[in-house]
Amino acid sequence: MEVVRTFIVLLLFRFALLHGATTNTKHYIIYMGHHSHPDSESVIAANHEMLASKSMFLTNLFSSSDGAREVSVHHYTKSFRGFSAMLTPDQAQQFRESDLVVSMFESRTNEIHTTRSWNFLEVDSIQQYNYLPMSSKADVVVGLVDTGARFYSKGFEAENGPLELLSRPFFRSARDSDGHGTHTSSTVAGSMVANVSLFGIGGGTARGGAPSARLSIYKACWFNLCSDADILSALDDAINDGVDIISLSLGPVPPQPSYFQDANSIGTFHAFQKGILVCASAGNSGFPGTATNVAPWILTVAASTMDRELRSNVNLGNSKLIKGFGINHPEKGAYFSLIAGSAAAAPGIPPRNASFCKNNTLDPTFIKGKIVICTIETITEDRKEKGLSVKQGGGVGMILVDPIGKDVGMQFVVPSTVIGQEAAGELQAYMGTEKNPVGRISKTMTVVFTKPAPEVAVFSSMGPNIITRDIIKPDITAPGVNILAAWSPVATKDTAARSTASFAASEAAMYSASVTESATVACLELFELTAPPFKVSKSLHESLYLGHINSIPNIKNNKAFSSCSLTYIYFFYLTATVQDNAQNFIGRDPNGAPTTPFDYGSGHINPVAAVNPGLVYDYDSNDIIDLLCSTGASPAQLKNLTNNLVYCKKHPTAPYDFNYPSIGVSNMDGNLSVHRTVTYYGEGYTTYYAKLDYPDGVNVSVTPHELKFRKAGEKMPFRVDFAPYKSSNGSFVFGALTWSKGIHRIRSPIGLNVISV
Repeated sequence: MEVVRTFIVLLLFRFALLHGATTNTKHYIIYMGHHSHPDSESVIAANHEMLASKSMFLTNLFSSSDGAREVSVHHYTKSFRGFSAMLTPDQAQQFRESDLVVSMFESRTNEIHTTRSWNFLEVDSIQQYNYLPMSSKADVVVGLVDTGARFYSKGFEAENGPLELLSRPFFRSARDSDGHGTHTSSTVAGSMVANVSLFGIGGGTARGGAPSARLSIYKACWFNLCSDADILSALDDAINDGVDIISLSLGPVPPQPSYFQDANSIGTFHAFQKGILVCASAGNSGFPGTATNVAPWILTVAASTMDRELRSNVNLGNSKLIKGFGINHPEKGAYFSLIAGSAAAAPGIPPRNASFCKNNTLDPTFIKGKIVICTIETITEDRKEKGLSVKQGGGVGMILVDPIGKDVGMQFVVPSTVIGQEAAGELQAYMGTEKNPVGRISKTMTVVFTKPAPEVAVFSSMGPNIITRDIIKPDITAPGVNILAAWSPVATKDTAARSTASFAASEAAMYSASVTESATVACLELFELTAPPFKVSKSLHESLYLGHINSIPNIKNNKAFSSCSLTYIYFFYLTATVQDNAQNFIGRDPNGAPTTPFDYGSGHINPVAAVNPGLVYDYDSNDIIDLLCSTGASPAQLKNLTNNLVYCKKHPTAPYDFNYPSIGVSNMDGNLSVHRTVTYYGEGYTTYYAKLDYPDGVNVSVTPHELKFRKAGEKMPFRVDFAPYKSSNGSFVFGALTWSKGIHRIRSPIGLNVISV
């Protein structure tokens, strides 16, 4: 009995030690860059030795070696070296002082950020893709870090306790209980399935961007939250597994920390070095300066609408119709009385508070059997809670006045619709003139070919880039509103408690998936270039092959993805469009407000044009290192990134001269020149001509004004001279540089903050 008691005490001590119950411990990530150890076991042994040498806090219940194993959570051993561990602030400081450590930071929590979208993007018009053999299409491997197949939970549990304590459905396995991972992965490579709909809504043929591509999925998120430590472990595995593209539909809560303190930035840098294209969502925060995943080696994607609306209109008793949005499927029913939440306040609750329809604010005697009109108090509040409050009080439906989210399809536990401010005025006028106002919420109907589309989604996070302000972020925009795709049938929290195999979602994850799908489709175009016996076909990519075959770091399994992944960042960026389907500049949902590159980057993704871009702006790891030098990286950090002793130049290249597809100057103090180099992807002699859209208050010129190329792969430098004549008063002014030749239009946005002339 005493032995059992001792064993239980020992287990409790270990659990308390791991979760910081007996000491002031936190979960830290110790990142150490590249390593030269022969295998993972030797890395783990070295990590344990390092931990033991600095872990003098361990009691005599354990040897130092055992204690090191107890406090360590993750070991990063494949693509880079590091580990995560539960440490006190004093112990953490000891590691910070080690020459082996590139960076050390507390593991934070990240948040997880279709049937019509592919027609809207015109992917099926890429004829070369349709002609490629199925065997080559299936050789693309897309890695998604989200909520399903190989799974990681140590970091989450170290920071939040055992999964069982959270009292929510989950599987301690690769199975998806959240739905998010199923949704994003099926939009990347889901097979074609005819007659798909969400309870009859949004019907059509569902498919992923590249239906026959392969998926490698890394489950690093639990209950919509993702630990830095788990994400880094997933990225370590994905890079080592040989994926061709990585999709990250998650990100830190703004503001994003520096690149060396951010797990996404650290892990994806190593992917970039291996020629892996990384697509990541900018975020769901919707405000200036909240864009995340902004490292220049990541393709950062904003969210947009498409030309389909899911309408749930309201029929009023006076035969008028109010336009509403949402996802509901009530039976064809009768009219019900309408009542404002403010008129149904529970005892002691002010009418204004009751208008928000939060828990315990409505009087059931007033709302029973009625449709309740509710409003939002803050743009970040839980809309679904309002529907639950109405249902619990006996209400039969809800009309939510939400000007911000009216175009975002939501599902509620009672038949509901979301209306904007103009519709709310019509509803208020009707209720003010009728003694017994009544209404009926119609079943959702699908409306396609709507205009204007696309618009930047209301929730999509915006620039500027708060880490490197000279690098414009986000990069591009892709569909991310009301995307219909697969869903886990056990994930009913977001589907109004209904089990379904498909779900329409409107989050940042959807647009990261969209651009990943487009990248997959576009990269398939390059397969024929390195297929055995490496014979160049007479296609529009012949020059691409000739220009870059010598720069491909390795060709394994007859793949060209080291080249493809790096260059397609520019292909998508430079061929994006800034016009909607009404031939106007892209606006911001819901009211078409004016936008800038801080909303949409270079514009809306155009995968058809990306197949044949004409020119690209190229850069490599050395250029990245120079950029990091210019932003304050230390020699120790650079050494552990590159595995070589690297010293920054005495005068490193200015951030605005980094060869990025956009041109940004965050502090323009008088006249300034910016330099870029483009690489030609085409056939034979050709000339590109410069066209400028001038930023307000700045004169701009380009030298040379014409770029004449003789052969594929040729590089041509040019200079852009800026001469400001008025200050921009602390804000950015925008323009664009476009190199054009016939059908090719290579557009780079310009963003300038003129502090003095």
